[in-house]
Amino acid sequence: MYKILDENIKELEAIKKYPQIYYKGNISLLNRVKVSIVGSRQPTPYTRECTYNLSRALSKRGVCVVSGGAMGVDTVAHEGAGVENTICVLGSGIDVYYPSTNKKLIESIANNGLLLSQFEPHFKATLWSFVKRNEIVVALGDILVVTQADIDSGSMRSVEFALEMGKKIYVLPHTINESRGTNTLLAREEAMIIHDINEFVSQFGKEFKDEKFKNDDFFIFCQQNPTLDDAVFRFKDRVYEAELEGLISITNGKINLI
Repeated sequence: MYKILDENIKELEAIKKYPQIYYKGNISLLNRVKVSIVGSRQPTPYTRECTYNLSRALSKRGVCVVSGGAMGVDTVAHEGAGVENTICVLGSGIDVYYPSTNKKLIESIANNGLLLSQFEPHFKATLWSFVKRNEIVVALGDILVVTQADIDSGSMRSVEFALEMGKKIYVLPHTINESRGTNTLLAREEAMIIHDINEFVSQFGKEFKDEKFKNDDFFIFCQQNPTLDDAVFRFKDRVYEAELEGLISITNGKINLI
């Protein structure tokens, strides 16, 4: 069953008119560090592999991947992150799972991750609603990654939103005649290139040694190198228990995962 989100989402204040949001799933994902990933509906095998590996590497560090549920790059990004570590923003009503070929994936995200929509229930997607969806996808992420895009594409409209919002944009390296949109961004110095996925994701902390940690709010919070005071305020004695277990270290009033 869907609900209307009562609390304010700070990231969506970047949108000119703050939207009403319907949701299904785990709203605590909104508190995570988030990376938006978008791209072509017809990605090359190279793009698919890189997108999947990138999303998976981010997820292992407690980062939530945000995308739009479309065919192609969006689908691969959600699958790479794992349905419990992803936010899917719909261009339709919260109860209309489009495209139909992704119905099972979207249902799984609704049950294990987080599904969002700014449109009334039963609303069927249109060209303009996809543009509005893209704006929310971009706004939610701390950064935007475009793994493949043609010049005149919806992904490049997402880039325009990112530039307006002052977001950092990252792209994959492509050959000259491939992904002309992202190559143009590099030529204009409007995007940075991801040469190495492991090096790129290292900015989000270490890979969790234990899979169960990536869904644990405490360890995800610690990935952000918080102050001891903030951690104790939120998690109380668990901070010191984790230190005694050798899972975190406290240096100069800051917490680090070991």
